[in-house]
Amino acid sequence: MADPTPTTAAPVTADTVRRAPKVLLHDHLDGGLRVGTVIELARETGYDKLPTTDPGELAAWFLGAAHSGSLERYLETFGHTVAVMQTREALTRVAAEAAEDLAADGVVYAEVRFAPELHVENGLDVDAVITAVLDGFRIGADRAAAAGRRIRIGALLTAMRHAARSREIAELAVRYREPVDPPSAGAAPGGVVGFDIAGAEKGFPPTRHLDAFEYVRQQNAHVTIHAGEAFGLPSIWEAIQWCGADRLGHGVRIVDDITTGPDHPPRLGRLAAFVRDSRVPLEMCPTSNVHTGAAPSLAEHPIGLLTDLRFRVTVNTDNRLMSGCSLTSELTDLAETFGYGWDTLAWFTVNAMKSAFIGFDERLALINDVIKPGYEALTSGPAA
Repeated sequence: MADPTPTTAAPVTADTVRRAPKVLLHDHLDGGLRVGTVIELARETGYDKLPTTDPGELAAWFLGAAHSGSLERYLETFGHTVAVMQTREALTRVAAEAAEDLAADGVVYAEVRFAPELHVENGLDVDAVITAVLDGFRIGADRAAAAGRRIRIGALLTAMRHAARSREIAELAVRYREPVDPPSAGAAPGGVVGFDIAGAEKGFPPTRHLDAFEYVRQQNAHVTIHAGEAFGLPSIWEAIQWCGADRLGHGVRIVDDITTGPDHPPRLGRLAAFVRDSRVPLEMCPTSNVHTGAAPSLAEHPIGLLTDLRFRVTVNTDNRLMSGCSLTSELTDLAETFGYGWDTLAWFTVNAMKSAFIGFDERLALINDVIKPGYEALTSGPAA
């Protein structure tokens, strides 16, 4: 019998990673606008506070402000994007472009989050904000499909930690959630898949919003909480043990409960062990974490240790505009920094798909029919 055709894996480059099917769980709608869209919407709405209307200069300004090393300064950049997202038309456009851009980057499943309460300054009510964004996601997914790229996209409704509308937003997340049995993987209606809180952690613990989290859980809905980004273990502990978070947004500071040393293997404290053993997903955003000062550099980012220890690590973008990144660039940079190959990139992707807030059947179908075949094609192609 003749030997089988020899095969070789494709090199891990930006071009090949872009071709790989990817899953994104932590991406902010108001942090991922196209620079040109920000400028056009500012002109259309009469917003005159942009630092510049030159696309190249504005992109550099966003990146520079994000790279300040301060979460507070990082959050200031959202003043401009939120300001131009105050009409139904603007929200629908931004959401549609987000779906198209993610699909073009090879993302096959995404959960994109936004805070309805931030988009009511010009008279919209929160229901109008939500329906405008959901319409945009459907439009963008349809456009992507017409271009030969399928993306399944759902929304996460975010409440702000410093505000007092979390129970209201939680009720909206339940009201607008997707049906239990969507038609098929890749053809679901694109509704709300979960609830989140965001904003500055220090001084605003998640337990301030306990009634919102209790309501969501009582309604058999899903919760992710920004925790362990700019604040430490107490934020993570409250998010999991008091608020019942299904996933942790960032979770970087879980390493504070892990001791390392040259003369012994890493030792996990009680909380770190619980997070790992319970397979609590970590929505890690490496570039953003470096920009906000949550990690000193990519090489020193805790994702390396947490991956080695086999926590449920997922890789995400956080804010594509502010950090000048894409899911392709995140994975490519990690591969270059830590020496990861296709097996680890596929592991990150399957981790994320397992952790998505949609039904088991859909998750399994995307893993078996889309993700695994996509990575196999990159690792078992014909030899050059």
